[in-house]
Amino acid sequence: MASETSVVTPQRFQEGFSYGDYMDQIKVNKARFEGFYKFQIKAEDASALKELASRKGGPAKMLVLGEDWCGDVIRGLPMLARVAEVAGLDMKIFPRDQHHDIMNEFLKEGQWMSIPVAVFYTADHEYICHWIERPVIAEKEMEEIGEAIKAENPEINDQDYGRERRARTAARSEFWQQASVDELKELLNKSIG
Repeated sequence: MASETSVVTPQRFQEGFSYGDYMDQIKVNKARFEGFYKFQIKAEDASALKELASRKGGPAKMLVLGEDWCGDVIRGLPMLARVAEVAGLDMKIFPRDQHHDIMNEFLKEGQWMSIPVAVFYTADHEYICHWIERPVIAEKEMEEIGEAIKAENPEINDQDYGRERRARTAARSEFWQQASVDELKELLNKSIG
């Protein structure tokens, strides 16, 4: 949860990477990021996001914590970039492992360094809300996918399990990206009022 005196000052926010600069410096999974960037925000969602951004106290900035090796970031960051684009938000990206002080303000359930994290601020840099990791439906379905793989092959080794899980979750990615957009709209609407 964001503290009252955040380490994310307006000056620190500006030190983050733009999406293009982040993509230029990543070390792994560039093709996967690019594939997920093909996701398009629906026209009605774009209108809703623009309307939220235009409200008094609406979002003008989005800080994202992530790492290029994380599957949730590979799928989620391109979607967050699309949200920022359609809503006209200034998005800055911070690699989590180099910015633990920021991450510690937005721990999942107060203890997990889950990523991506998207933090929304007003134009005056007032904290609005934050969203962590993945949509609720993805959490549920990922558990079901893992259980199904192990039920089908109880002796599966970790490497084969990882490959199969990645293949099955990839098939759900576009749906999960859309579910994330829906959650973000709902969260922002509730937080702005």
